[in-house]
Amino acid sequence: MLAATAAVTAGVVTSSRDGQAFAEAAPLASFTPIERVAANVKAPPVRRGGSTGVVTVDCGTNGNRKFSPDNPVAQPGVRNGAQHVHDFVGNLSISADSTDESLAASDTTCRNGDRSSYFWPVVRIDRKANRQANPVGANADTLKAAGPGTVKCPTVRDKLPAVPAQAAAEVNRNLRLLDQQLAEANRRLVTSQGQGGPNFVDNAILGPLRDKRVATLDRIAIAIGRQGARPTGLVSLAECDLSYDGAHANHGGGSSTGGSAGNEVTPTVNCPSVRDKLPAVPARAASEVNQDLNLLDKQIAEANQRLVTSQGQGGPNFVDNAILGPLRDKRVATLDRIAIAIGRQGTRPTGLTELAPCTLTNADPNPEPSPSASTGGQLPGVQGPNLEIAGNLGTIVRPASVKIEYRGNPTSKVVAMPRFLRALTGESKPTSRGPANARASWTCGGFEDRLTDQYPICPAGSQVMRVHDFPSCWDGENIDSANHRTHIQFPDRTTGACPAGTVAVPQLRISISYNIPVQVQQRGQYQLDSFPEENHNPTSDHNDFLNVNSTRQTAKIVQCVNGGRRCR
Repeated sequence: MLAATAAVTAGVVTSSRDGQAFAEAAPLASFTPIERVAANVKAPPVRRGGSTGVVTVDCGTNGNRKFSPDNPVAQPGVRNGAQHVHDFVGNLSISADSTDESLAASDTTCRNGDRSSYFWPVVRIDRKANRQANPVGANADTLKAAGPGTVKCPTVRDKLPAVPAQAAAEVNRNLRLLDQQLAEANRRLVTSQGQGGPNFVDNAILGPLRDKRVATLDRIAIAIGRQGARPTGLVSLAECDLSYDGAHANHGGGSSTGGSAGNEVTPTVNCPSVRDKLPAVPARAASEVNQDLNLLDKQIAEANQRLVTSQGQGGPNFVDNAILGPLRDKRVATLDRIAIAIGRQGTRPTGLTELAPCTLTNADPNPEPSPSASTGGQLPGVQGPNLEIAGNLGTIVRPASVKIEYRGNPTSKVVAMPRFLRALTGESKPTSRGPANARASWTCGGFEDRLTDQYPICPAGSQVMRVHDFPSCWDGENIDSANHRTHIQFPDRTTGACPAGTVAVPQLRISISYNIPVQVQQRGQYQLDSFPEENHNPTSDHNDFLNVNSTRQTAKIVQCVNGGRRCR
């Protein structure tokens, strides 16, 4: 796959469309006829011992309308954290708050039973884009002039298991340290504004903060593990991000043309967190309490799945009566059991059942950010029938086709990827993080021998395409890493060989095709959903994956790929 090489020039500009704030459209300079792009896709030669099979998985084209601005891989626990809308296929219950256990219990849109989640930013048509006489796009200088932004980190306290009483003091001390580290990073962001190059914030602020959080999270896990089961997966909470709240606020949808094309957001269940409301738990009660905490997660996942599968059913009170009401009753019983378990060994907590009622995220077109939004929580949600959010305007274009493939490695056989592996490809924030991880992904049907980091203008009869290759060299141990990248890397671009210390797993490729009128392409009126500061920069294209394949299904994939066959 060709790495992106164009300069990153997107940024935030706020203008007025029918009195609402919005981000400028990607400029016409971001579009190029595909015929002007030279062939640049060169597959490494297959060597003796390589694996050439391909497994194709049919998970549909998001016909069930599971749209969401959550990113459970890159921003776990942050509702609406992406500030742009994703298409989701596969796992039906996934949300920002999903756990491995809840994902494994979910149903799926994949025909072979694959419960994995595959998701990517939607593409929109905005017929008001690029209609001014001298269309210009936003740039990074505009963004920097607006202020330094704010560092935001996933919350930790509400992701922990029951904290044994003997570990509570040490855990709380490290939770306070996480808050201090975040405050220090935000002070550094202000005092260093204007310093360094495009990677300064990532290298000098976000990177050191991530390292500190990894060490602190590890101490929390060790402290809990001394008294009981050591929690796993806390490293997923280490990565922090640079956010521009000024772009998040007043994110009115404005007035787009073209209608909603049947789009309707699938809301997700929003329940009060319980883990951070519990007192220190007696060690003898911890196992039972953790079982019930996991059960609360599964109950939420079941409700989220029901929201997807029951769309259009019942009257105005259907969701309250058939989903939220039964969920509340289940939570009351589970919370009561938690209180009883703690009370058997110490003082029984009171008031837990007040945490039972749940609401819907994205049912309110203008939710207020939660008090914890600075370190997780909830950012503003989508708005209106076109699901517009933070400058992402226009009608969502449904994919004409989505091809999901698991492919081999040209130099070796592959081993099974672990269940619950997280992986991503591309860079959603090349403006604030730098373009190092950006990857060219755009092309047209019939021109798959070339990829560009600009929006393609395709000849008549050719579909606009995005082709996303995922990293496939696994460290053999971890399902995630602090930056969500180092545990699984890309093979060498020329030879296809994996770096030393890694093993090849099946490489995931997702190819997405769209029917977009040629005139819309030529006018620069289709664009990718993005973070506000990226202003639909085509270089910010990305794709995310969370593997929930069963052991049996994973073995079938490996057998097919290593056997050089084509399977479905």
